[in-house]
Amino acid sequence: MRNKILKTLAGLTLLASAFGASAQNYPNKPITMVVPFAAGGPTDTVARLVAQSMGNSLKQTIIVENVGGAGGTIGAARVAKSPNDGYTLFLHHIGMSTAPSLYRKLSYNAVDDFEPIGLITDVPMTFIARANFPAKDFKELLTYVKAHKANVTYANAGVGSASHLCGMLFMTAIDTELTTVPYKGTGPAMNDILGGQVDFMCDQTTNTTSQIKSGKVKAYAVTTKTRVPSLPNLPTMNEAGLPGFEVAVWHGLYAPKGTPKPVVDALSTALKAALKDPAVIQRFADLGTEPVASDKATPEALRAHLKAEIAKWAPIIKKAGVYAD
Repeated sequence: MRNKILKTLAGLTLLASAFGASAQNYPNKPITMVVPFAAGGPTDTVARLVAQSMGNSLKQTIIVENVGGAGGTIGAARVAKSPNDGYTLFLHHIGMSTAPSLYRKLSYNAVDDFEPIGLITDVPMTFIARANFPAKDFKELLTYVKAHKANVTYANAGVGSASHLCGMLFMTAIDTELTTVPYKGTGPAMNDILGGQVDFMCDQTTNTTSQIKSGKVKAYAVTTKTRVPSLPNLPTMNEAGLPGFEVAVWHGLYAPKGTPKPVVDALSTALKAALKDPAVIQRFADLGTEPVASDKATPEALRAHLKAEIAKWAPIIKKAGVYAD
């Protein structure tokens, strides 16, 4: 019996030593960063900017893999079940905190099945419409959608997406139900806005800024307390006529639960470096956002923020009565 115990302890020691050596040599092969939405969307844009810069710091390639569907929960479930060796990462937005309330059955726990690495950015959202939409400003938009609610279509990227959450808050705020048209990502939704197949949507500046500046869509307002520097002529929702309406889409980076601390620390360090990269800062600015401060790009900050956001959204979603299977 004593020999069995000694052998078991020796085996655990060897395993721990191997894990430690592996962590010290990390990374020695390409890393996959899973994004739970379609390529070309706003979260995908954030991921590709961060992945390239982090890869430079880590001296290793970071490949972005799009695993879309079910409001980001399919990608999250895959990462939760992935090996905890630091070679599979997960970049998700605010939907990480709303899924526990939106979905009656989740195959993962948003808090317990992941190791937080750090926050990345808070992205403002914009209300946009097809170029020939009748309303010329946000006040007219409110009047129009209330008067034509049966015929107005609101596009979103599916249940749990940022565009879905913004639309849900908007309809609650104006006490008007609209016809929603869900897509498998913001890219396809934007294509139909540009083509005039749907009327309007609320989406992140990372996806709308270039379309707004080119005049391909009508823009009505931003969802932040202050105006966005890259879109200075666009009023806030408060200025436009809907006081108190505010929503920003935060993004965070995660690894599977049990990823060794040295690996998490290396990733957090690389993330901080990426958020100080002039190229990333400039590109974020072009897209209407900016990196979080260094003290937010930490495991502790993301863990606390995620828990607070889960608590914040739960009563809002319950009141709205919106759920997915």
